[in-house]
Amino acid sequence: MPKTITLRIDDDTYTILKTAADAERRTISNFIEYAAISHISEEAFVDDVEMNEIMNNKKLTASFNRAREDVKKGKYKIVT
Repeated sequence: MPKTITLRIDDDTYTILKTAADAERRTISNFIEYAAISHISEEAFVDDVEMNEIMNNKKLTASFNRAREDVKKGKYKIVT
């Protein structure tokens, strides 16, 4: 079920969003939703190619393995 949120933005930001939405023939709310999802998808997630590069990096995987072993041994500190 769709949710409604309130977003307060300044006039300059509104103009930028309105111009971008109009250029893509979208409503402002649809453009904001699209832009947010697009940003999160590109910044927060790793695609298969990037994951393969990470997993084939020997230094990095060795570091991950050492870290995993440290956690198993209780050698870590939670920072809040």
